[in-house]
Amino acid sequence: MKELRTLFPYIRRYGWSYFFGVLCLALTSGSQILIPQFLRVAVDLITSGRFELGRIAALMAGLLGVSVAIAAGRFGWRSFINGSAMKIERELRARLFDKFTELQPSFFSRSQIGDLMARSTNDMNAIRMAASMAIVALFDGLFMTVAILIILFAQQPGIAAVAIIPLPLITMMTLFLGKVVRTMFRRVQEGFSDLSHQTQEIFSGVRIVKSFVKEGYFLSRFRGANEEYQARNMRLIRVWGLFFPVVTFLAGLMTLILLRFGGEAVITGGLSAGEFVATLSYLEMLIWPMLGAGFTVNLFQRGAASLARVNAILNEEPEIRSPERPVATMPSSAISIRGLSYLYDGGEELALRGVSFDVPEGSILGILGRTGAGKSTLLRLLLRMQNPPRGTVFIGGVDVLDYDLKTLRSAFGVVPQDTFLFSDTIRANIGFALDEPDEQFVRHVADVSTISRDIRILPNGWDTQVGERGVTLSGGQKQRVAISRALAKDPAILVFDDALSAVDTETEELILRQLLTERRGRTSIIVSHRVSTLATADRIAVLDQGRLIQYGPHEQLVREEGFYREIAMLQQLAQSRAPHEKD
Repeated sequence: MKELRTLFPYIRRYGWSYFFGVLCLALTSGSQILIPQFLRVAVDLITSGRFELGRIAALMAGLLGVSVAIAAGRFGWRSFINGSAMKIERELRARLFDKFTELQPSFFSRSQIGDLMARSTNDMNAIRMAASMAIVALFDGLFMTVAILIILFAQQPGIAAVAIIPLPLITMMTLFLGKVVRTMFRRVQEGFSDLSHQTQEIFSGVRIVKSFVKEGYFLSRFRGANEEYQARNMRLIRVWGLFFPVVTFLAGLMTLILLRFGGEAVITGGLSAGEFVATLSYLEMLIWPMLGAGFTVNLFQRGAASLARVNAILNEEPEIRSPERPVATMPSSAISIRGLSYLYDGGEELALRGVSFDVPEGSILGILGRTGAGKSTLLRLLLRMQNPPRGTVFIGGVDVLDYDLKTLRSAFGVVPQDTFLFSDTIRANIGFALDEPDEQFVRHVADVSTISRDIRILPNGWDTQVGERGVTLSGGQKQRVAISRALAKDPAILVFDDALSAVDTETEELILRQLLTERRGRTSIIVSHRVSTLATADRIAVLDQGRLIQYGPHEQLVREEGFYREIAMLQQLAQSRAPHEKD
């Protein structure tokens, strides 16, 4: 009940729908309970020898009316209760998705995507069943059990007391079964999450799998996960499957008891044939509440196990959020870093160590450094993808921790190192940041990134579908689409995180030349391993092991002894050798 209580606010929101659903359910169950009474009258009428067609016709008409009431009631409770449960599922899934958008990138780095997908789909189905059919089975079972027992004890108390002796055994078994089912179903859902994760990972890396000829290895891994998921399901099915035969056996015992004592009462005249048939019908109707009890426990425990998994996400507190009184406007795009040191959670060494520099508004900052020098960490802290220490990162003279997150991130246009495109058209990907993309402006930024010349030769031009993650485009084409996407946002701060690595030198020079023409007071940050790319920057920051070891314009750094000059000379030597080697 601890986990199921989280459903109560949703159920209260649709309280009237559930109320009318329960009324319809009561109409259905109450009408079903009347049927044995019609049988009692009919059988007694026939066995008495006073068979009258008119009275039989009246009973048939009554049964027809009861059937209509049952059909109307079933339609009503399905519409009200199942409909409300589907709305709850929709709201809960939307809330879960909202939570995903709020959580910091570190949450996704420690979570399996397949597991998150399973919680958003398979677990939601179990929760919907707990909010619908479990409630139906609970109410219907209680209503019919209480009503039937009242009727039986009112008409034949002695026979009823003997016939229901197996009922307590069913209750005890149901309570025991509930604890076992919840544990086993949680393991089933975890198995489904693992299976989903492996499937998603294989599909995402299918080109790597094929290029390394590892299909057999991943097929073996998938087969193992699939068999484990099947084994967990089978263990649950065996336990759950045992419940129904036992209930059926105990129900058969009740019938045997009735035949023994009820048959004797009919022979001695203490019970009419019609009353015997009605009592037998009521005992058969008790089988559903007994089965329904296990059904109810099964659905509630499955729902509780799934709610525990979903609530674990919903209760996750975002580490990165807007302050209570945020700064809603950015005075300028000038950037200032003051003594910035940063240690990742669980890390042993600082990713950045006392970094300080200034980037005036409208200038270009280049960043160079070895892999792991802290370049990407610096960019994440600027965008607050990670929270920097207070008093270390400023934009427009304001600490980034004081900005509204939307205000801060809206000022940036980022071309990431790992280019991601959506499975949509090139036009839609370039205009991604715009609510109503201007066709002329979209074409202009495509010209700046030079992707427009490739678009002209693509089969469907601007309407070419790029496939999942842009799989149909080359690396250079994806980078240039991403550059156009960032430019279309017309940001105050443009960030290139090694965004020209897949572009040839000639195209790179053309893009940078056009970007310089397009500056219009925009602050830019270019991370690159190419000195030729960084040479256009006003200032260049050289990072090594998290420290700022050099800072200044290209002309100054290329004359100084240090890492920047070494890289410049090595790249110049490589370029001078390339034409000779080609000849």
